[in-house]
Amino acid sequence: METTQTPVTVEGAEEPHTFPVITEHIVSTKDTCGGAPRIAGTRIRVKDVVIWHLHQGMSLEEIISGWPHLTLAGLHSALAYYYDHKAQLDAELAADEAWYEQMRASQPSLLREKLAKLRSTDAPNDPVSPR
Repeated sequence: METTQTPVTVEGAEEPHTFPVITEHIVSTKDTCGGAPRIAGTRIRVKDVVIWHLHQGMSLEEIISGWPHLTLAGLHSALAYYYDHKAQLDAELAADEAWYEQMRASQPSLLREKLAKLRSTDAPNDPVSPR
């Protein structure tokens, strides 16, 4: 996993110190979430934050209200990680969407099938029909 380091100059020091801000908040372990980068101490993946914030328009405060164990620092780190790895994560999101559409097309909704059957059995001119 790549790390992004933010150089910070400490007053009185001869040379700048580097603090690995993203690596404090973003981790990737093969046994959790399939190895996807996620917010440390959670199962919230970076791409979950991207979907909620950038695709669904949720504010960071709204995300935290739904998942109060998250922090603003963790969410900002997830977004920073996304922008550092944008091409890769966008490709993963597109592949996820394509898989979803493929499954949706190959697995018709049982509820829709049942509703269609019910509608087809209704008398076409039945004024009492609830539909």
